[in-house]
Amino acid sequence: MAVITPPERTAVKTERQRAVRRSRRPLVLNVLALAAGVVVWAVVAALGLVENLPTPLAVLHKAGDMIADGTLATDTLASLRRVFLGYALGVVVAVPAGFLMGWYPTVRALVEPYIQFFRTVPPLALIPLAVVMMGIGEVPKIAVIWLASFMACVVSAFQGVIDADKTLINAARVLGASDRTIFAKVVVPASTPFILVGMRIGLGASWATVVAAELIGAQEGLGYRMQKASTWFEMDTIMVSVITIGVLGMLMDRLLLLAERRLTGWQERR
Repeated sequence: MAVITPPERTAVKTERQRAVRRSRRPLVLNVLALAAGVVVWAVVAALGLVENLPTPLAVLHKAGDMIADGTLATDTLASLRRVFLGYALGVVVAVPAGFLMGWYPTVRALVEPYIQFFRTVPPLALIPLAVVMMGIGEVPKIAVIWLASFMACVVSAFQGVIDADKTLINAARVLGASDRTIFAKVVVPASTPFILVGMRIGLGASWATVVAAELIGAQEGLGYRMQKASTWFEMDTIMVSVITIGVLGMLMDRLLLLAERRLTGWQERR
């Protein structure tokens, strides 16, 4: 049994302390950056450099009023429901589609023209078409969110498959592994980082799309609240909705980033 000497224990302890300091530094910088942003916002609003820009304190008071009367909770839950459904459906369909495109050249040749075509068409441009075809209910809103997340994820999954190390695939074949085993043990792990990056991009696209989708035929939601507030120049209400969307998107992105670190712990990082 190896014995750890006191100098080695000191070195290990010092390295752990350094690791803790390195992990805390980004968080401290994030807090400082947010505080600086709020200070700049307050100064700009106080000096009137941007017309009708409310102060942080006014936005905070408005947020308290919207929380008290339940408006913020209702709008947030409505937007979250739409984003979650559209985004989840997009990811569930995009990942198998990307795998099939990357693994089977025939499927790629049949599907890729449609993927490339719809990638060039912004989902926001399809909102009027979706409303005409599906009405003004929840279906068209979820459909355009689905398209936004699908396009981001399918390309990433496809790229992950075709970028899988061919040396590992050939080595597995030489050792007698079946295509199913190679796909499950080599291709899927190699594609995971690409898929998670696509999921993060798709999440941002989903939030951007839901705001635009709620401008048409919605009775609740953060996008709807912003559109209604703009009619009466209620800038504080608009700012509350914008900040809520940003905070929710950031929290969801952090959860995906945490999942990425856990699922790709084998990957070298800078």
